[in-house]
Amino acid sequence: MKIASVTEVGSQFNAFVEASETGPIVVTRDGRPVAVLVAIDDEDEIERLLMAYSPRLQAILDKSRKSIREGRGIPHDEFWKTSCLGRV
Repeated sequence: MKIASVTEVGSQFNAFVEASETGPIVVTRDGRPVAVLVAIDDEDEIERLLMAYSPRLQAILDKSRKSIREGRGIPHDEFWKTSCLGRV
């Protein structure tokens, strides 16, 4: 993992984009991390990354986890018996 300042990345952006293909680059401002530059291999990877940082999706997942902890979920076996995912 490489670390570079916003100034460095801004002045040599293309070089840092190429360097990100070998590993993430942590971008800093005043010595503190503010962003990460990560290479993307395909469109599915972009979607997964964006979903991971989606406040709306995280709220849905948090609500679902809470329901499961409180015993209001569907048991694993029942889900797979009734789910279209289990009928592939």
